[in-house]
Amino acid sequence: MRDTTDPRDTADAGVASRSVWRNPSFVRLWFGETLSQAGEQVGTFAIPVLAVLVLDATAQEVGLLSAAETLAFLVIGLPVGAWVDRMRKRRVMMTADVVRALALASIPLLWWLGLLQIWYLYVVGAVVGGATVFFDVTYQSYVPRIVPSRHVTAANSGLETSAQVARVGGPAASGGLLAIMPAPLVVLATSIGYLFSFGFVASIRDDEPRHEKTEHSSLVRDIAEGLRFVFGNSLLRRITMMTASFNLFEGFVTTLLSIFVLRTLGLSPALYGAMAAVGAVGGILGAIGSSALSRWIGEGRIIVVAALLSSVAMFLVPLAAVVPKSAVVYAAVPMLVVGEFFLMFSVVVYNVAQLSFRQRICPPPLLGRMNASIRFVVWGVIPISGVVTGALGGWIGVVPTMWVGCVCGLLGCGIVVFSPLSRLRRLPDGSETTPTA
Repeated sequence: MRDTTDPRDTADAGVASRSVWRNPSFVRLWFGETLSQAGEQVGTFAIPVLAVLVLDATAQEVGLLSAAETLAFLVIGLPVGAWVDRMRKRRVMMTADVVRALALASIPLLWWLGLLQIWYLYVVGAVVGGATVFFDVTYQSYVPRIVPSRHVTAANSGLETSAQVARVGGPAASGGLLAIMPAPLVVLATSIGYLFSFGFVASIRDDEPRHEKTEHSSLVRDIAEGLRFVFGNSLLRRITMMTASFNLFEGFVTTLLSIFVLRTLGLSPALYGAMAAVGAVGGILGAIGSSALSRWIGEGRIIVVAALLSSVAMFLVPLAAVVPKSAVVYAAVPMLVVGEFFLMFSVVVYNVAQLSFRQRICPPPLLGRMNASIRFVVWGVIPISGVVTGALGGWIGVVPTMWVGCVCGLLGCGIVVFSPLSRLRRLPDGSETTPTA
């Protein structure tokens, strides 16, 4: 929210009066972000397949790879928001695209030379993950700069829609490419996508000034204020801990999924990608139906219901292991697709509900720090999950580790089930008192 007139509303009234899709700067940003999301989804799918099929990675190594790819969430999750506020945002996005493109392009080069090893994937995963954190935080902060105030909601909707489509199409495209070319070359295609993203972002005309250090308060003070707000609110604290618990134990399943599908079930990478794409359609339907479900079930109750549904849906993954080998395609594959569908559906519904509550209850000056604080907690557990999953998978096996994750994830739902959220049809806003837990 702004207390003064947005200069973009008066400086370019012609653009402001038209659709956001006739704003050249936004369209270029949209293309850049869409290509970035597509590249991220293809790479996220292709690199574990490369590790399993080309480098013969063990469960421990796949777990460490997952941890490396998400390590940035834990290491820089808190300060990155404040850092981005002190930088010129278009340049941050351009730099992030170049870093990701070069890092990923080195993988097929080393593979061609016969020098690629699993430890190098850890390095690339960490570098790409860090650049992605910077890009994602920056583009979300950049939209209000290039889009008139009246079009910000439409702009965010367009960006989120493309992100959901990328989550559906990315695995399918990656699986299709893996059927006709080696995994390292699929990673090269991802690198090229980031270069196209760089080109679109670089073409945006922007005169953002350099930010002076004197304009900002203490970084430590800013971070502390965001953390105090999150953990000082009983409902927000419960939601944050629930999300962190789910991400921690979901990792026990998703980290080992490539090994489970490709080795345990013996399916092809192409079929693996198609399954992921069909299941991810649930995410789009969840985004479409989230508002209606919140009105029907209740704003607080939908968080509880979605948390339970997502945790139950995970059980279908290890259950697929009990299917006889002769019936894997006819029974196990449908189970995985249904599990992925309802998992994505419920996760998106959950995220829309809790994000809307967060935005409504938080004072505008604290929004960035509040989101950074929650991101640090709920994403920071992901690399920890990767390390633990790898170690546990090597010790007790892939399928037993998945069962542990499913059971613990369901038990974690008690954080919101036994809370005021289960009784609230309407969640409070910033002007109301939050119920005590």
